[in-house]
Amino acid sequence: MSRPYRRPRPDPARSAAFELLRAVDERDAYANLVLPGLLRGRRLAGRDAAFATELGYGTLRGRGTYDAVLAACVDRPLDAVDPPVLDLLRLGAHQLLAMRVPAHAAVAATVELARGTVGDGRARFVNAVLRRVAAADRAAWLARVAPDPTADPVGHRAVVHSHPRWVVEALTAALGPAADEIEALLAADNEPARVSLVARPGRGSVAELVGLGADPGRWSAYAATWPGGDPGALEPVRTGRAAVQDEGSQLVALALAAADLPGPDRRWLDLCAGPGGKAALLAGLAAERGARLLAVEPAPHRAGLVARAVAGTADVVVADGTAGPWRPGAFDRVLADVPCTGLGALRRRPEARWRRRPADLEVLVPLQRALLGAALDAVRPGGLVAYVTCSPLPAETRDVVAAVLADRADVHRVDARGLLPGVPGLGAGPDVQLWPHRHGTDAMYLALLARAAG
Repeated sequence: MSRPYRRPRPDPARSAAFELLRAVDERDAYANLVLPGLLRGRRLAGRDAAFATELGYGTLRGRGTYDAVLAACVDRPLDAVDPPVLDLLRLGAHQLLAMRVPAHAAVAATVELARGTVGDGRARFVNAVLRRVAAADRAAWLARVAPDPTADPVGHRAVVHSHPRWVVEALTAALGPAADEIEALLAADNEPARVSLVARPGRGSVAELVGLGADPGRWSAYAATWPGGDPGALEPVRTGRAAVQDEGSQLVALALAAADLPGPDRRWLDLCAGPGGKAALLAGLAAERGARLLAVEPAPHRAGLVARAVAGTADVVVADGTAGPWRPGAFDRVLADVPCTGLGALRRRPEARWRRRPADLEVLVPLQRALLGAALDAVRPGGLVAYVTCSPLPAETRDVVAAVLADRADVHRVDARGLLPGVPGLGAGPDVQLWPHRHGTDAMYLALLARAAG
């Protein structure tokens, strides 16, 4: 006699993690923007929310490692496996190889999720593959599937640390003389970033955040670190007095504001303001000095985010930063936080490592050069420009600055290291490069440039 059919009952936390992976894969969604809504929609909190977060983010971070393992357990190329099924296999592999989930529970729960999402037939395939994965632990699998570290060190690091090969090569080049730190950098990319908050000047305070349970930030005078839970539930965050913002992101904006500036200091410009974190910080600092910030963003939706972030403390316009509606030399300080690959923020956006391609630089670099040129035109003689990226790649950082300055005899570099007091390991200067493994921040790059006085 056959058993009666049992309706699948996948647990909500694993379902949320699976939906996160599907959103990233199908819609090119950003995990950090999708996950909070999934957690709220499924009413997940506490340990369940933490489990869903680790399962979803951890699977995205470890995808390269898990695909290497799964390729050894599947009898066909992975690109021939239906994408939803492959995501289920990755979720199961993460539980088996990187989480404290008993093997039988990891397999059974993932198969139950498969039954509810892709059907019983493909769930049997998921069951068979995950049982093969469960036959060895992570160390044993890596010894089997990772290239030999002596013969192919880049390939070995790509599998062990779950980064595309080209990203490992690019980050190694970015470290330059400190290339021996690449293992530490790749490992740091896979560590969940602590939640960094910013107390917006004139609106909130670090003391208020500390009073609610946060710890003071390590480097920025406006930073606090939230120990756990949803920071969006904090009253200062809900009301806009504080926000989630990486401490490195704060530091580069603060450096621009702290630099000495001869002459008037009344008009500030954020040339690429979306989604508004640096704009809100600069707007508060400008207001304390009697200055006013103009925030520019070409995408209307993102301009709306900027407007909400600055909450009336700055003017916001929808415009192309390379051809803005202002006269040359109109501003005293200009921030050009340009679009980039985002490879400096892989702790927070783990999907970026799989989404980006070397060919992206062919589009981004000309835009970065154009925006830096526009920023230098927008600042007055004697004024300052901060060129900022959330990428440490030379092609997006020092090479862009060098190319633009080759045609600008009226611009010189300012040593930015002294504008980040107490922050060690900033290199030889004059530019600043922050690193996750050294500073616990995103890998923010800052070049501070001054136009010669007339």
